[in-house]
Amino acid sequence: MSPLPGFHSLTEWLLATAIVATAAALQGSAGFGFSLCSAPILAWLDPGLVPAPLILACTLLLSLTAWRERSAVDLKGIGWILGGRVPGTVLGALALSALDERALTAGLGLIVLSSVGISLKSARFERKPPLLLAIGAISGFMGITSAIDGPPVAILYQHERGPLVRSTLATYFLVGAAMSILALTLVGRIGRHELALALGLWPGIALGFVSSHWIGRWLDGGRTRVAVLSVAALAGLGAVVHGLA
Repeated sequence: MSPLPGFHSLTEWLLATAIVATAAALQGSAGFGFSLCSAPILAWLDPGLVPAPLILACTLLLSLTAWRERSAVDLKGIGWILGGRVPGTVLGALALSALDERALTAGLGLIVLSSVGISLKSARFERKPPLLLAIGAISGFMGITSAIDGPPVAILYQHERGPLVRSTLATYFLVGAAMSILALTLVGRIGRHELALALGLWPGIALGFVSSHWIGRWLDGGRTRVAVLSVAALAGLGAVVHGLA
């Protein structure tokens, strides 16, 4: 028997909770990586868990993270990035209709890996509006074509303090999640079943969020940049593998 509506068994719910808790701990401490780590496994466990239930559950994590370190968020930077995301999303949609999706995903993964490599030796980028708009456009393009919109923004903030990285990325992703929820609602992809599944994922979200407090403090001891670049590299590698598979 399942402890919650929507889940087929107690075992499925426990596995989903463990997966979500691990991914939430990563995102809550490094700033991103939740969907990267959880979506593929949850889709294998039960395709019904993605995308709507996972996005709804992640919204709780993003809200908690943004609120926890709200004093450090770069609202001005987010505004410019979101301004660039809109045209980037449109261009990404056009690219999907004109190019092979797998080749495009692999290409973007290589770009992310190259960016990580360059970042290892690069100086700190000054976050002026033109650069922020460009990063937003790249993030939007990558988000709609490969579902890995986090690395461009994370790499931009890699030299900043952990609280600023986490709160800024959480706020940025929260706006994106709200847009996704609205779109999914309009097309009838969010109903009582999806809400029940999202509710069932909340214990894992809460556990991961609480764990991220201590992990984040450990990363703040000079390890945040390494964590950001490591997760970005993992995202890029995953995109390349998916594109070439």
